[in-house]
Amino acid sequence: MPLKELRPDTPVELASALRDAGIRNHRVAIEGASSKVRMGGPRRDADVVIGTAGLNRLLLYEPQDLTIGVEAGMRYADLKRILAENRQMVPLDPPFSESATIGGILATNGSGPRRRLYGTARDLVIGMKFVTLEGKIVQSGGMVVKNVAGLDMAKLMIGSYGTLAAIATVNFKLTPVPVIERSFLLPFETAAEAVAARDRILKSVLQPSAIDILSPAAAAANTAASHYLLAVQAGGNAAVVARYESELRQLGATCSTLEGEAQDAFWRSIGEFAARPAGCIVRVSCRLAQIRDVLESTSAPLLARAGSGVCYAAFDESAAASAWMEEADRKGYRTIMESAPESEKDTLDLWPSPGPGFETMTRVKRMFDPDRLLNRDRLYRRI
Repeated sequence: MPLKELRPDTPVELASALRDAGIRNHRVAIEGASSKVRMGGPRRDADVVIGTAGLNRLLLYEPQDLTIGVEAGMRYADLKRILAENRQMVPLDPPFSESATIGGILATNGSGPRRRLYGTARDLVIGMKFVTLEGKIVQSGGMVVKNVAGLDMAKLMIGSYGTLAAIATVNFKLTPVPVIERSFLLPFETAAEAVAARDRILKSVLQPSAIDILSPAAAAANTAASHYLLAVQAGGNAAVVARYESELRQLGATCSTLEGEAQDAFWRSIGEFAARPAGCIVRVSCRLAQIRDVLESTSAPLLARAGSGVCYAAFDESAAASAWMEEADRKGYRTIMESAPESEKDTLDLWPSPGPGFETMTRVKRMFDPDRLLNRDRLYRRI
């Protein structure tokens, strides 16, 4: 049990809590809604648990400027509801979207199907305040989309799993919701056929917001299909969407369309692929030309972000997940055990090959947290 459980309501209170912990050399666990406890490395015992759920306010919203500022404890679902009133969005589509906080999403660099068109959090965040163990509130960036000063500091926080500092507030650039959104599902017998159709789309003038390929096992879990399934989401005016429908129907013998709630439900299920409550999720990053090989390398449910080269495979047993990771690693793909049972994390190689930038990461960690007090080992047991 931690010595203290703190729930600061302001960035100043958050800074005070962290400064006190740093002075006392207390180990600190930072958490939002605890929706992603299976992700990353193990949760180590802490002397102090600092929750950010009280930091949940809307700070500034300028619909005409396409910018918004919120506190890190706001839930993504609440942010979506605020923006929906003006048909605007922060198109991250992260896993655990109903419960996850903004700070937690950024700390894990969560994203979803539309990353191919809109990018990840690093592309959407224009400003941030974070708090260090010294109790300093650091401002990075601002509320102007063209303002790039200091953005690198904010980018350090994204994907750091709270091992460097605590995110307090975040400013986003916004995107209008398309006038019409429609999705198209094309089944194929083989991975080669699905990838060939993907190639034709990417080489065309079409710019879909999402283009995913589901393996037969993944398709069966999310739809009535039992083949490889190419899922494409398109947005725009009526003429643009009509062109998508016309051209996509030429790619497969059958092409079904989704609109409204059916479309929303499908992409929610796809976005939550990495949020399975059991087993292991392995994330593989590869070149677009290698996606076919990744799809054919396992019978496990696998989701390929076919426009960005990020793939997720779901395994019931950690031994099978580890074996597949080893094979993928030998092929030169970048692999991470995205989530796993807490009881097994200390025996699994969660991040086999961190890459040449890892030494820089460790130096940055020493700069921010030389005594390794913040969220120790949460970055896949490496940091």
